[in-house]
Amino acid sequence: MANAPLIGKKAPNFKRPATGEQTLSLKDFKGKKLVIYFYPKDATPGCTTEGQDFKAAYKKFQKHNCDILGVSRDSIKSHERFKEKQGFPFDLLSDEDESMCQSFDVIKLKKLYGREYMGIERSTFVIDESGKLVHEWRKVKVKNHVDEVLEVVASL
Repeated sequence: MANAPLIGKKAPNFKRPATGEQTLSLKDFKGKKLVIYFYPKDATPGCTTEGQDFKAAYKKFQKHNCDILGVSRDSIKSHERFKEKQGFPFDLLSDEDESMCQSFDVIKLKKLYGREYMGIERSTFVIDESGKLVHEWRKVKVKNHVDEVLEVVASL
């Protein structure tokens, strides 16, 4: 069951464990733009490339008063290893109970080698300084995606 479109509404609130032994919530980013990208799994090829693309553009996002968070169902321990190995300058949130994934409606039926399962559909959201959701991408293809996200952030 799909939720009503979130664009133009207050972003779903969240409070999740994050890398660096912290707990982050939406209110921690008040007054800043925020990109939240949901990805299926740490240390897989597409997810690593997506993270590296966000890393490469991180300073450009910062110039637009924008922070970045990556979210998956992996444990904090897995996230810490992934972040350290890849040198990501932004935090990763652990959503092991899928509560944040559910509130952003990114858990979808997926197929792999003929097997069906519920998993994270690669998705990205832009939240403005007031906490309003202003843009979303669903079924993200990694190539050139970060450039599109940066373009939207720069236009706000």
